[in-house]
Amino acid sequence: MHEKIIILDFGSPTTQLIGRKIRELNTYCEIVPYNKFPYNDKTVKGVILSGSPFSVNDPDAFKTDLSTIRSYYPVLGICYGAQLIVQSSGGEIGKSSSREYDLARLRIPDHSDALLGNLPQDSQVWLSLSDNILRLPENFRIIASTEKVEVAGYKVEDEPTWGIQFHPESSHTEQGMQILDNFLTICGCQKDWTPASFIETTIKQLKEQLGDDKVILALSGGVDSSVTAVLLNKAIGKNLTCIFVDHGLLRKNEFEKVLADYQDMGLNVIGIDAKEHFYKALKGVTDPEKKRKIIGKGFIEIFEEEARKLKNIKWLAQGTIYPDIIESLSVTGTTIKSHHNVGGLPEKMNLKLCEPLRILFKDEVRRIGLALGMNPQLIYRHPFPGPGLGIRILGEITPEKVRIVQDADDIFISALHAADLYDKVWQAGAILLPVQSVGVMGDERTYENAIALRAVTSIDAMTADWARLPYEFLAKVSNDIIHKVKGVNRVVYDISSKPPATIEWE
Repeated sequence: MHEKIIILDFGSPTTQLIGRKIRELNTYCEIVPYNKFPYNDKTVKGVILSGSPFSVNDPDAFKTDLSTIRSYYPVLGICYGAQLIVQSSGGEIGKSSSREYDLARLRIPDHSDALLGNLPQDSQVWLSLSDNILRLPENFRIIASTEKVEVAGYKVEDEPTWGIQFHPESSHTEQGMQILDNFLTICGCQKDWTPASFIETTIKQLKEQLGDDKVILALSGGVDSSVTAVLLNKAIGKNLTCIFVDHGLLRKNEFEKVLADYQDMGLNVIGIDAKEHFYKALKGVTDPEKKRKIIGKGFIEIFEEEARKLKNIKWLAQGTIYPDIIESLSVTGTTIKSHHNVGGLPEKMNLKLCEPLRILFKDEVRRIGLALGMNPQLIYRHPFPGPGLGIRILGEITPEKVRIVQDADDIFISALHAADLYDKVWQAGAILLPVQSVGVMGDERTYENAIALRAVTSIDAMTADWARLPYEFLAKVSNDIIHKVKGVNRVVYDISSKPPATIEWE
């Protein structure tokens, strides 16, 4: 078992970012709700308390007894976590004179401190707090200040417990990674969590878990299911059967290209052309949520039909990743969404579930894929929605509309590759709008379709900004689409950010 850091989640929107930063330092960590600490886990080396949208003085604030945790493990409290330690130890927390959402310069009076002592004086940090520490308990000492915040950091005497009122996980904190690395050193972590170690351990665990059992996996063409397939193939070989369903809403020629890629990787893949099944089911449907449900239901029906043709299948494998697991529970322990990719199939087909990537973040999945020797083009493909072009065709879906958006999308994505812009955006695609506009083609007036182009930059898709693509590039793509895609006479570019918009249009 890997040694680990536990991050207690008090509801901060940056909790996952803390986890990702710890993983980048080659140390395994798990994020758990604030009231679900794994007391019986012998592999825990230290504990980080996250921030929170609450004030520790709020009657509904998330609270937990920290006495046992502080007795056994090094602890680092961040913002709310730091204030909770102070309050539960008899100190006082009160409102700041002004809300601090700003950059600040850190002053470090004690350079012998294990957490902050090796940081340069006057380094930049990101403060985000509406409360402040008004009074420290007697056995707490200040280890960092800023111009406006006297207690920017503290250490509990004779105890490996620290608190900081700034965000080391933020890219705006210049020495943030050094602070987290210092804490891992304090915890005695070996920092040996690497792609190679994960692959070796996971393949061994899969062999033990699955034995000679047969496994099925639904492939999507995306990185998560693809890396899952390669890992399983290395562990159980021919006992893995992959099913790749073409619902007719993939990108242009994607079914054939991806199927060929999978077969080149030595995977046992069954390709199913189910376009007509989905087109028939979607005929006349315009409501976005109904379209999603029809596509999801149709996928399950096709997958189940093909799976039942196979004999002695005992496991269903899925490309579930760690954010899916985290988001399946709120910090109160209440399920807010299911993370299962294919609904109730495991129970319906009496299959056991295998999720070898369930402890990885997306960027880690990519690192694992590269370490497995997979094609970088597959690893770094843009995210693509499960319903595919079904939510990029606004209104009713028809084969003709699919052709139009596939052709326009192909021109856009190919141009991004050719201009060396593909890897500079998180996600891009073409959307067919439910409007027609007047245009002029040659000597004739036209009344045809409008295409919207969408390209965004992001880190994790929680927020996204529209990509500032060069005007000359957009002009060429627009011209190519209008002249090469029959049925389109106007192209627009979406300059909305998330929030308030979403990345997809439906």
